[in-house]
Amino acid sequence: MADKTYNVLFICTGNSARSILAEGLLNHLGGGRFQAYSAGSHPTGKVNAYALLTLEKMHLPTTGYRSKNWDEFAKSDAPAMDFVLTVCDKAAGEVCPVWPGQPMTAHWGVADPAALEVSDEATERQFMDTALTLKRRIELMLALPLARLDSMAIQREIRDIGKVQKAAQ
Repeated sequence: MADKTYNVLFICTGNSARSILAEGLLNHLGGGRFQAYSAGSHPTGKVNAYALLTLEKMHLPTTGYRSKNWDEFAKSDAPAMDFVLTVCDKAAGEVCPVWPGQPMTAHWGVADPAALEVSDEATERQFMDTALTLKRRIELMLALPLARLDSMAIQREIRDIGKVQKAAQ
């Protein structure tokens, strides 16, 4: 299973900020071992400009993202997910679709960087803090010896990763 590419779906309510950041980060950091996607339970229909600015500041691609409904990934022709990770508290409490293939799930909630109405500079800082927290969690996931762990151990590990609060700075 060392050559397996793991599919990961990041879910947030609006699919405009946190889940987009996580998708971009994992697709970059995963080195081809992971394919990340993002979706929302109630997508806004547009990607937050600060999310794209944050990806740009991290020297990551800023094109190809779109705000979409999680139903796209519950269809029979959708890629089979290995992991479904919620990154906002609201989405974690919602009734999710039944995902084909019964992926492992975990909650990696982070504060919504778009929720506060503050200055542009403070908003940029909030988005970067969110991205760094997600980056740290993704790095912890990437460090797991997935091919050597059984499914119960992997499930426990990815849930524990969601408890990591701040990126080491």
